[in-house]
Amino acid sequence: MSSRTKSSKLVLIGFAAISAFVFVQIGGPHSVSPAAPAPAAAPAPAAGVPAPQQYPIMEAVATKLIQKYQGSTCEQLWQEKAEARNKPKPPAVQRAVEALHNDPQMRVAFINRVAAPIANKMFECGMIP
Repeated sequence: MSSRTKSSKLVLIGFAAISAFVFVQIGGPHSVSPAAPAPAAAPAPAAGVPAPQQYPIMEAVATKLIQKYQGSTCEQLWQEKAEARNKPKPPAVQRAVEALHNDPQMRVAFINRVAAPIANKMFECGMIP
């Protein structure tokens, strides 16, 4: 696989993670209730990567997002993806993306937390090769 193809897929996964982050923050039709059980503990962050405790709100959103993906069927995810096409991003989405652009450490912590569970679900659903 060429490095261009790999980087394109990584960009797609990153965009999916950020989109999902924003979707959870503004709420969605399948959002998880706050009373839902917490997922298994996240792996310890690598050296130089901020711990989730530094960003408790981001951690809560990431946990909710992971639960949403793990609790959704492939059909639900495909439907949400189709509905999101060609729609302008709401202001809350734009603010969330801006926050991740402005705080690289928070972005690293967020992507490290959500990338594997989301990518695995997307792979299971045939959304990524």
